[in-house]
Amino acid sequence: MSEVRVRTARWPEELPAIFALRKAVFVDEQAVDPQLEWDGRDADCTHVLAFTADATPIGTGRLLPDGHIGRMAVLADWRGRGVGRALLDALVAEARRCGMDCVVLNSQVHAEGFYARAGFSASGEPFMEAGIPHRTMRLNLA
Repeated sequence: MSEVRVRTARWPEELPAIFALRKAVFVDEQAVDPQLEWDGRDADCTHVLAFTADATPIGTGRLLPDGHIGRMAVLADWRGRGVGRALLDALVAEARRCGMDCVVLNSQVHAEGFYARAGFSASGEPFMEAGIPHRTMRLNLA
């Protein structure tokens, strides 16, 4: 992971990089409808970006003002190398900095273990979102 760094994205200058990552992962790879992916809430969020040593964007995620974490996307070649965890840790740190007591996310069911290892607890039954099974997960920060 020493070749990867994560930081808060500069908005709106880095919007093209954020959208390119999400398009690659959600729209192209997972066939999410672009109208669902671009929900109009991005300008209200704090975004984080992961970069390689040569400044190539490889992952992103966002924190909504209400404490929801979402749009976690890591390019396929970089999965399993700690990038997602670094993004998640940065978003949780931002939530703490903002004084939030809890963060919530809708995990794709196949990724529940990833979030559980970061301390998140699943709640409720699985549900469909964008044609993909999801489950709500929470992390108390207080």
